[in-house]
Amino acid sequence: MPDIPAFICLRRPIIGLAGLLMAAGSLGGCVSVAAYQKVYLNDEDMKLSNKRIEVYETNFESYREGAGGANGGKVGGGCGCN
Repeated sequence: MPDIPAFICLRRPIIGLAGLLMAAGSLGGCVSVAAYQKVYLNDEDMKLSNKRIEVYETNFESYREGAGGANGGKVGGGCGCN
């Protein structure tokens, strides 16, 4: 039997370790934020439609795209019949 090169023997454990590290790293996104910590996350600049001039454009976009949710308004199919 021919000798198997060392890099081929190490390929499977390295791939497994890389997958394990990626899975462990993705768990950091599953953290719940306590109510008293949300003060630091809420930023005035991140609010949607907080400027008077953008209200009409946001309203138009939400009806045109059939989107709804964060900006309020009705949810529809984008056909203009909502």
